[in-house]
Amino acid sequence: MPIYKKDNLFYIHSKDMSIILEQREDYLFQKYIGKRIEQYNYSNAVVERDHSFSANPTQDNRDFSIDTVRNVVGVVGLGDTRQPSIRIEHHNNQLLQFKYKTYSIEKGIVESAKLPNPYSRMKDEETLKISLVDDVANVGLDLYYTVYSDTNTITTFTEVVNLGQEAIKLHESMSVMLDLPKQEYKVKTFQGAYAREKTVRDMKLDQGIYQVSSNRGASGHSHTPSVILSDVATNEDHGDALSVQLIYSGNFNIKVQQSQLGEVRVLAGINSENFTWQLGENESFNTPVAVLNYSDQGFTGLTHESQKFVKDHIIPERFSDKIRPILVNNWEATYFDFTKTKLLELAKAAKDTGIELFVLDDGWFGKRSNDRSSLGDWDVNEAKLGGTLEELITEVKDLGLQFGLWVEPEMISRESNLYKEHPEWVIQAPGREHTYSRSQLVLDLANPEVVAYIKETLDNILSNHDIDYIKWDMNRNMTNLGNGETYIETMQQSHQYMVNLYDIVDFITNKHPNVLFESCSGGGGRNDLGMMRYFPQVWASDNTDAIDRLAIQYGSSYLYPTISMGAHVSVAPNHQVNRNTPLTTRGDVAMMGNLGYELDLTQLSADEIETVKAQIEQYKIIRNTIQLGKQYRLINPTLDSNETAVQFVSDEQVVVTYVRVLSMIEQMETTVKLKGLDPNATYQLAKNNNIYSGAELMYAGLTMHLPAGDFLSEQFVLNKV
Repeated sequence: MPIYKKDNLFYIHSKDMSIILEQREDYLFQKYIGKRIEQYNYSNAVVERDHSFSANPTQDNRDFSIDTVRNVVGVVGLGDTRQPSIRIEHHNNQLLQFKYKTYSIEKGIVESAKLPNPYSRMKDEETLKISLVDDVANVGLDLYYTVYSDTNTITTFTEVVNLGQEAIKLHESMSVMLDLPKQEYKVKTFQGAYAREKTVRDMKLDQGIYQVSSNRGASGHSHTPSVILSDVATNEDHGDALSVQLIYSGNFNIKVQQSQLGEVRVLAGINSENFTWQLGENESFNTPVAVLNYSDQGFTGLTHESQKFVKDHIIPERFSDKIRPILVNNWEATYFDFTKTKLLELAKAAKDTGIELFVLDDGWFGKRSNDRSSLGDWDVNEAKLGGTLEELITEVKDLGLQFGLWVEPEMISRESNLYKEHPEWVIQAPGREHTYSRSQLVLDLANPEVVAYIKETLDNILSNHDIDYIKWDMNRNMTNLGNGETYIETMQQSHQYMVNLYDIVDFITNKHPNVLFESCSGGGGRNDLGMMRYFPQVWASDNTDAIDRLAIQYGSSYLYPTISMGAHVSVAPNHQVNRNTPLTTRGDVAMMGNLGYELDLTQLSADEIETVKAQIEQYKIIRNTIQLGKQYRLINPTLDSNETAVQFVSDEQVVVTYVRVLSMIEQMETTVKLKGLDPNATYQLAKNNNIYSGAELMYAGLTMHLPAGDFLSEQFVLNKV
């Protein structure tokens, strides 16, 4: 049984992972999380003794304090001085003392209401519900844990219920809290900024609080709603690693605290800044779902567990194994300056190279000739397109290409008809001037009228046009929160926005199930599991420079599957960093994701066109392995590294991409040892037909040899004989 209670212990088992909880009278404690244990007998018990200045719930027992045990819930004011997991204002205070009441085990996934939840793919999932109650505050707290038989993953969320007649104010409710024993830990996070998202940061944990968070109204470019906690000795191949991820796209906070006694607490949930949620009698609040992945096979093992879970249980099932098309996007080719003739010239050139999907980006609607107007006015600019949108789509499809379209439905321009008609639809505090970003404002999705408008507008576009792909952009974050008649409404606004956004995208993706949606927020500004639950592809960064992309793609690979990541070849010098990188290298790096092109194909030389054709032909040979195979990081693009090597493995094929940033002199060539091969099988190197055993490739390695020159790469394809 994956979940059961034996004596006073709850056993929660996924494939090879366990959480063990203890019910001791009214209390609930965490005893263990990690590799699966079938029989637990308190070998790692907390030694209860009198700690100076640790509060005790009874006068007669100074050895027991909730400040020194491993709790499941962290409360304020009764002696646990670590960071709390829940804060509720009731009866003029925030004191809480949740006591165990009951439990139940249910088949399937119990869903967090109105929020994105994992899919049931194996159909054998099981959920534990543990109910706690504070009889003084009249508040119930239900904890949910769901297990999955196909991966080392447990998901969890909480539900807060007002059991009294008086309204209460929820100021903080974390999705998960883990109390872990004293040892040396490392924390790995994924940070950065616009155009350098998912930068990997490592820190050895010490006393204090380490946190990553966002108060932008989106998960953001600078932080990712995930953290990896590991042993200090853990590396790519060996050691324990535990990841905590949120299926949420709004304001979040993840904290890792080492207490004064060396114990560690991990919390993840909605950011309490700009957040208060009022609950009336019998009303409840559900937190976002947290995903816990575990591996004792190092960071690579954790990657395989997380990537599999995301592909099988987060990405919509109809797209989780569906090979992504090779696309061309006109944005960096034309920006706003295009005509129908130019678009069709680009589409014809794309078809000639073997590209499969043409994407029309910003500028096709309203009076949109720059980024200062027309967001919200989603009527087709037929003068600019030289006819209707459907006529353009038909001509593109007659060439044998699929058709994609860019939209930014959450935004509005001051210079738009929609703003003239509904200025009250903008997120805006009364009496304040607007704050702009990219010359645009944010629609108030907490307003049901705005939700209905966006649903109708997008549904009309997709119902009346033969569209295969939508790039959904969001090019600014929230400011000026304040719509609403009360303070409570204002403090609920950013979360209500997210709840209603999920309602919109759920409606649109279910009504148009065959459309491939790509999430974009100025690139990777909302690259999280919440959006991936509806949009199976993400534009990881607006930065298309191949060398910068090495680090961005490296960070993305830790927890997200390759099939979710768009990666494009752009022009050189690059439009973001002005770097000149060989076309071969740009192609090799983009082929480590879902290949696309973002340049003017009509301006390439004959030799460059032949190179593009060869890249596309090659990608079609290796595409299944890249998008669906297992990924191994062989050489990581860290700050002191001049090289990167990444490997993808399927049953019959191995693809290795090696990139050297700067040329070297009088240094021996790097030998890269491959991973995940069958040591007894033989593999043929496609470029020269040399035959190697899997054992030789893994234990002796493969020599990387490049000529002199900066920003060079080579791709190795080995087919299993």
